[in-house]
Amino acid sequence: MTTLQTIVSTLLAAVLTDNYVLSRSLGICPFLGVSKKLSSSVGMGAAVIFVMGCAAAVTWPVYQLLSLLDLTYLRTVAFILVIALFVQLVEIVMKRLLPPLYKTLGVYLPLITTNCAVLGVTINNIDDGYGFGLAVWNAVCVGIGFTLALVLFAGVRSRIEEADVPETFKGIPATLVAASLVSLSFSAFSGMI
Repeated sequence: MTTLQTIVSTLLAAVLTDNYVLSRSLGICPFLGVSKKLSSSVGMGAAVIFVMGCAAAVTWPVYQLLSLLDLTYLRTVAFILVIALFVQLVEIVMKRLLPPLYKTLGVYLPLITTNCAVLGVTINNIDDGYGFGLAVWNAVCVGIGFTLALVLFAGVRSRIEEADVPETFKGIPATLVAASLVSLSFSAFSGMI
């Protein structure tokens, strides 16, 4: 496969066929918690793209160092520490430059540290044997897929709020049914790439 084919197939796979939220069910907490408004979905998506890209850029060499020292069993702890560092950086910058978005994201912004999609992409990059460049590109693409899922679901949730939903299904039940239908719709892309 040529480099351009690898770049395009990685993007399409991360966004459509192997979307971490909709196909692997990783990162569901912020997906359900932040997708109430389009603005908060885009803000969270941008934060996750940044954290995923930076975390992949740092965890790849960290893992190489751990391998040299025969300490690969510390991979998860080291990766979480790296992710926490970038989440704190995003939180400080957002609090300073974008206070309304910072307040809107609330508790979900620091929870990026424990977002299993962020940790999952760093671990999968290593397990799949990606080189440095492809690992960072894959992480950014997964972040784009995460953002797409948030934005799409924000639109779905706004439609649910406007719909005449039976009383027993209002709130969380309708949201979970809608999330499962959105997830199911993305399964149509499987096998394409």
